[in-house]
Amino acid sequence: MSVALITGSCGLVGSESALFFSKKGFDIVGIDNNSRRFFFGKEGDISWVREKLKKTIKGYTHYNTDIRSFTSLKKIFLRYRKKIKVIIHCAAQPSHDWAKDKAFIDFDINAKGTLNLLELTKKFTPEIPFIFMSTNKVYGDNPNKLPLIEKKTRWEIKTNHNFENGIDERMSIDNCTHSFFGASKAYADLIVQEYGKNIGLKTACFRAGCITGPNHSGAKLHGFLSYLVKASLKSKKYTLIGYKGKQVRDNIHSNDLVSCFWEFYKKPRSGEIYNAGGGRYSNCSILEAINIIEKIKNIKIKKTILGKNRVGDHIWYISNMKKFRKHYPKWKQIFSTKKIIEELIEQFSSLNI
Repeated sequence: MSVALITGSCGLVGSESALFFSKKGFDIVGIDNNSRRFFFGKEGDISWVREKLKKTIKGYTHYNTDIRSFTSLKKIFLRYRKKIKVIIHCAAQPSHDWAKDKAFIDFDINAKGTLNLLELTKKFTPEIPFIFMSTNKVYGDNPNKLPLIEKKTRWEIKTNHNFENGIDERMSIDNCTHSFFGASKAYADLIVQEYGKNIGLKTACFRAGCITGPNHSGAKLHGFLSYLVKASLKSKKYTLIGYKGKQVRDNIHSNDLVSCFWEFYKKPRSGEIYNAGGGRYSNCSILEAINIIEKIKNIKIKKTILGKNRVGDHIWYISNMKKFRKHYPKWKQIFSTKKIIEELIEQFSSLNI
């Protein structure tokens, strides 16, 4: 019995990890207390994903456990001990807007929850890979200090710049403005690194851009592309917040991301950080994403553009995955932004949204 212990197992990346690793022969132990419903209301509810996992994965075991509780987590580690062969930590409070009004809860979930898991890994399963779902928001607004040019539908970086092919891990996380969410995730990211570099655990932080896929319960405060597609199809209108709607995001499909996890699992390293996103292969501005939806569905979406941007929001962010590709050359990226949007449209259309 080889167990993949997955926190946030009913979220986008957690559920994709559960499905992926179960096909590789792992028994899946999922931890998820549906905090997304507390964060985002009914539209963030992930109970439908939990039921999907129970039906799809034979022997899926679910724990409605809060990662802030060391005692509750310890009981799970005590039960499975050496059967646990990989930990994939995806549970988080993921919203900038939500975090600024609930800073203690945000920090306890993102920072303390991660520390709890690392301590228990050190005590019970110190030899296994610990994969942490980090975020590009640890870079704060440093990406906004890059030399950017405004174009018709997007912002773009100047040609021949060091980051022309995307931002890599050399970018500083210091001397910038973070959202409260970015700050709590930065602590988690750093402490995951330290348990690798200082203690020797096989840890990796995947600093993702915009992750998306059909298992995403996209909400207004979190889940850019999923929510954009859902809202656009349902109401034929969408509100763009700041930067004229030209802010650029790279979009990585959850399956492409989890296949990164698989490569790391097979050949783990200690204390690594990897930028993980769609890169130059899969990116768009918000305006461009709406244009793609309009073209595919032959509809017109009413756009409202607000002048004030979110604190710490990126104007242009494209990931450079050169480091990961160098360490794991067998990894292949499958999904482009257009292919992702087509899949989301098909999903929501089947649900009569």
